[in-house]
Amino acid sequence: MKKWIQRARPAGEAVQSLVDALAEVLGRSVVLDDPLVRMICTSRHFGDEDRVRVRTLLQGVADDEPIRYVLSQGVAGWARPGVIPGRDDLGLQPRYCVPIRERGHMLGILMVVAAGEPLTAAEIEAIDVTAGAVAAELYEEQLASNVEEEQVRRLVNQLVGTDSAQRCEAHRRLVDDDLLPTGPYVVVTSVAVPGQREASGTSGQVAVALRAALEPFRQTRAARGLLAIEQERAVLVQVFEREPAEDELDQQCRAAVRSLRTFLGREAATVVGVGGRQTALSRAWTSYDQARVAARAARRLPQLGGIGDWERLGEYAVFLQLPEDVLNDSLVPQPLRRLLKGGGNARLEETLRCFLENAGSVPRTAEVLEIHRTSLYYRLRQIQEITGLDLDNGANRLVLHMGVRLWDLLRASRGALPPTVRAVTERPGRGATERGSPVATEG
Repeated sequence: MKKWIQRARPAGEAVQSLVDALAEVLGRSVVLDDPLVRMICTSRHFGDEDRVRVRTLLQGVADDEPIRYVLSQGVAGWARPGVIPGRDDLGLQPRYCVPIRERGHMLGILMVVAAGEPLTAAEIEAIDVTAGAVAAELYEEQLASNVEEEQVRRLVNQLVGTDSAQRCEAHRRLVDDDLLPTGPYVVVTSVAVPGQREASGTSGQVAVALRAALEPFRQTRAARGLLAIEQERAVLVQVFEREPAEDELDQQCRAAVRSLRTFLGREAATVVGVGGRQTALSRAWTSYDQARVAARAARRLPQLGGIGDWERLGEYAVFLQLPEDVLNDSLVPQPLRRLLKGGGNARLEETLRCFLENAGSVPRTAEVLEIHRTSLYYRLRQIQEITGLDLDNGANRLVLHMGVRLWDLLRASRGALPPTVRAVTERPGRGATERGSPVATEG
């Protein structure tokens, strides 16, 4: 399986020199990682290298399990240095870890392999001095990169925003500065990790994780992109050289979700919405609107696994544009509610679903249900008596079919979707909420 987690942005020569000098003083291997335990720079070996260190040097990034283990120790929230115990099953020796912070910002983790003799007081003091110098260097580098990232974030927000004049200006800037091409295919993906900021206890950890998870897709063989991140939400705009296939975007989303769960924990509730494929960068705002709808579907429909794609939403794209206070049982047609709400008509419900899915064809419905046509006609007459609707009427069938889909959506949102219905609702849906800042707006 391809490893999507990329190495961290390398540090400058000053930071590398500090790490090398500390390692020589200690006679131990030293590594500087970013807050997600991705290697920024490392010293040479001192005969204390373990399997994790060797694989990290070969790959440029640690495997998922060691990353999860280190982060599970809460190191990203440490206020002072500590030791992470070794794990023989991971091939990891103990590390003495110093969180690198500057003005409230978590910038990285300085790790010293702590196998063998314990660190002396003088060695710990040397580590602390180096950590302070590294923090100053990293903070200066971050300030420079933050200016560029803020400019990109603003342009992306304007490109997918509601103001047409700002959209035009952002489009012009992005193209003139060669940040993005004009086409031929544009897709916007919205990613959110709601509630994770409070759960992680670190305000910047979610934003860092979002950047690390989505950064690999800014430049691929088929696409160029830009990323805008704000707190626990992100927007990725990609311009493809060819129309992307559904499975291509699905794999991309699943890779991003896997990365976020590595960085934030397996229980991180990630919500991803993929917009429609537009044919010009100037239409990115349309894809973004669709991505927000797809994200709403991902939140409401558990069977989607947290990933919604506008191109697969079907009729849910219509339903999920309704405001939350309107999307309730009152929208289900009264005749259908008489059939569905009783709970004692499971066989008739199954028959109606099959009949509607097969466009009202009696032969196909009887074949799928594996019953005689006489039995099917009897059931259909019962359905007509309960609903009061003539099933030979196309308009009536349309009302019932849309009603069944809406009923399934509402039950799925409440976590009450029966297993026999899930196959029918494998196609997702869109949300209408007030639009504010694209990155700051949920899903």
